[in-house]
Amino acid sequence: MPSKIKVLQVIPKLGYGGAETGCYDIAHYLHEKDFGSYVVTSGGDLLKYVNKKKVKVIRLPVHSKNPLLILINAIILSLIIIFLNIDIVHARSRAPAWSCYFATRITRRKFVTTFHGTYNFKSPIKKFYNSVMLKSDLIICGSNFIFSHIYENYKDYIHNKKLLVIFRGINLEYFNGKNVKEEIENKLLSEHSLDKSKKIILLPGRLTAWKGQEMFIEAIKNLKLIRPDILFTAVLLGNDQGRKIYKKKLQRLVEQYRLVNDVKFIEHIKHMPSIYNLSHIVISSSIEPEAFGRVSVEGQAMEKIVIASNIGGSNETIVDKKSGYLFEAGNSEDLLKKLIFAIDLDFETANKIKDDARNNVIRKFDVEKMCFSTYSEYKKLLN
Repeated sequence: MPSKIKVLQVIPKLGYGGAETGCYDIAHYLHEKDFGSYVVTSGGDLLKYVNKKKVKVIRLPVHSKNPLLILINAIILSLIIIFLNIDIVHARSRAPAWSCYFATRITRRKFVTTFHGTYNFKSPIKKFYNSVMLKSDLIICGSNFIFSHIYENYKDYIHNKKLLVIFRGINLEYFNGKNVKEEIENKLLSEHSLDKSKKIILLPGRLTAWKGQEMFIEAIKNLKLIRPDILFTAVLLGNDQGRKIYKKKLQRLVEQYRLVNDVKFIEHIKHMPSIYNLSHIVISSSIEPEAFGRVSVEGQAMEKIVIASNIGGSNETIVDKKSGYLFEAGNSEDLLKKLIFAIDLDFETANKIKDDARNNVIRKFDVEKMCFSTYSEYKKLLN
């Protein structure tokens, strides 16, 4: 009887981001397909949800960019690969990818990478550092945008390499308004003093300038000036991740525009479907291209009106004027225009958009499709 195929995924931290949840989903899916499933990570909040009977977790400081630690991790990974008889190593970030690259060269095992973002490549050194994501036997791109980005910017590194687009997927059972319990919603309303009678305009995403929070606040200020009849609460949901100065800048902007009673900052919500379900409109206001645009997909899955910047992955995840709306990136006036348009939609049109939004996600971005595609590629790689 042939031995079980074993896959080792390596990720810096197992948090709640797109790369992390993708790693988590595939790790459990592989077990169901009778693969051996292993994850190497330095830690993370999502670890407590990993089923340890299905997925074996190994803790290593693979989050570090220290060159010496990268080499030490490579040696340890080589020993892990040999000891556990790993067939495929899948790296999901640059620092651990270097360790995986050296380890797979030493052990002669198959190497897979997922190119999750555009990454900063302003200097030749940085570009070389990023190029490790293209040194694998299979390069997975999370969107057509990332596929094009690689061909435009890394031509010298992709000689005869296999690049493949596998869209990120989300759990459609989890992101389903019908499955959100009323008591969870009520608890959320109470904890954050949210008024259900007001329209909740939600902007999820960590607090960083490229996510477009300043432009969003500008649009909200003008919404209140132009349409004082609309009662709303704008929610900026995301952690500053140490960017204290930027958060204070946003808070000062809110005070300056006299929006203190209209804008709420929430660091983290455990159960994301509940805040989506309470929202009237979901915004993705990035001023730089999103590699995929998970917020847009989650919002559509929750049957919400989604308004997103017309750059990067959002162009692929939203069918403009059908499953949501795109606005000109960085243009607060266009965002305001789309906001007012969405708020003023009649009941029948709004419901049609919401239905099309969920159907769009079901067709293209179901986690089962992502997992099956990845699993199929693993098998092809070994054959």
